[in-house]
Amino acid sequence: MGCCESSLFERTHSQRDHQDTHLPPHHEPPSSSSSLPDPATNGASNFIEFSFLDLKAATNNFSSNNIVSENGEKAPNIVYKGRLNNRQWIAVKKFTKTAWPDPQQFVEEARGVGKLRHKRLANLIGYCCEGDERLLVAEFMPNDTLAKHLFHWENQTIEWAMRLRVALYIAEALDYCNIEGLPSYHDLNAYRVLFDENDDPCLSCFGLMKNRNGRVTPESVIYSFGTVLMNLLSGKHIPPSHALDMIRGKNIILLMDSHLEGKFSMEEATVVVDLASQCLQYEPRERPSTKDLCATLSPLQTKPDVPSSVMLPSAKHEEAQPTPQRPLSPMGEACSRMDLTAIHQILVMIHYRDDEGTNELSFQEWTQQMRDTLEARKHGDHAFRDKDFKTAIDFYSQFINVGTMVSPTVYARRSLCYLFSDQPDASLLDAMQAQCVYPDWPTAFYMQSVALAKLNMHTDATDMLNEGAALEEKKQRGKAP
Repeated sequence: MGCCESSLFERTHSQRDHQDTHLPPHHEPPSSSSSLPDPATNGASNFIEFSFLDLKAATNNFSSNNIVSENGEKAPNIVYKGRLNNRQWIAVKKFTKTAWPDPQQFVEEARGVGKLRHKRLANLIGYCCEGDERLLVAEFMPNDTLAKHLFHWENQTIEWAMRLRVALYIAEALDYCNIEGLPSYHDLNAYRVLFDENDDPCLSCFGLMKNRNGRVTPESVIYSFGTVLMNLLSGKHIPPSHALDMIRGKNIILLMDSHLEGKFSMEEATVVVDLASQCLQYEPRERPSTKDLCATLSPLQTKPDVPSSVMLPSAKHEEAQPTPQRPLSPMGEACSRMDLTAIHQILVMIHYRDDEGTNELSFQEWTQQMRDTLEARKHGDHAFRDKDFKTAIDFYSQFINVGTMVSPTVYARRSLCYLFSDQPDASLLDAMQAQCVYPDWPTAFYMQSVALAKLNMHTDATDMLNEGAALEEKKQRGKAP
């Protein structure tokens, strides 16, 4: 890779100034707010210390309408889009009060990351450290995340050549960070890959800040990169713990995203699958280096002269959840409002009545294992009723993992527990499993709707609401005399 050009920072910011037509209207900060330094004119060497009032004004008082982080207001550390007085768009990450108790450590970490300047990064341009407030300020990437384009696309999926470009660009970003002495990247996943105003993929700089959620090594970053490769190959959100199992013994055709059928090179796909397998090796020393990643992926770029904007499906920025088309039941209404407390009350009230017919057991199947399974569910139910959601997750997981019985209600309940625990991805997977067990169950669609809304996938969320309402309407018609 090598280091970036000295003029890169000015160039990227001059481009950012022309992206207004791609973004929703923004309330301008009051004219009385303090005059902010202009990163676009100060060069890459000038890393800015913002005041809290500066960033409060830029984000319209940290308005919920400005939240762009995938978990919305439920995220422990929320990311807002904002706009400086010089009309430059920024991304502002606001940490919880306890995330960085040592202000000096926070400033040192921020300044270390702030030294990096690269076209493959959404660069860090400043920070704020006042009292208990800890905030980071980065370049704003307006065209959504890889997760949105890969898992929740509306009209068309990402073409194969663009997926290969994403893989290479992120590998180049990681290689640059490694060369510059910052090899540890936290929580590398499809949500950390952003698309700039030209639809070029960039890696969020926020993952370069140390967190308190465990030790990250260069080798574990490579493992995470392997899971991103699996996402790109399959078009599915694969949990890191399951990534290697997806490769073992699988035909590449079965592994590949079905929407790419006939539109990718088997030879190139084989190279990427092999690379993902190497990244996911159990022994860290057997995983490739960032330089190896770049060397493997670079020759696969078959459309180097085609702009990313041509290959990436157009992004739609939806600020509000569209109105559902059908009248909703109390469960549907609660889900449309994302009222988790009301959803909890309804699930407790309906108990397991919707599970009727999903399990038909013979006398011989009432074994000790069955009794243990039901005991786990019983403990989970008690915890769920008492709103001890972590314990409920543990017991419901025991019930599910044994596999003797299959219950859509348990999946729905655990899905809600995950929402209360700020894990919308896991919640979505459970709601989808509930649908697999009981394909015509409205609650499964409603729970998917809430999880998708928490992930800012509002169009998908409304579609799920409407499907759930249509199924309820169909059931009511079936009951009519």
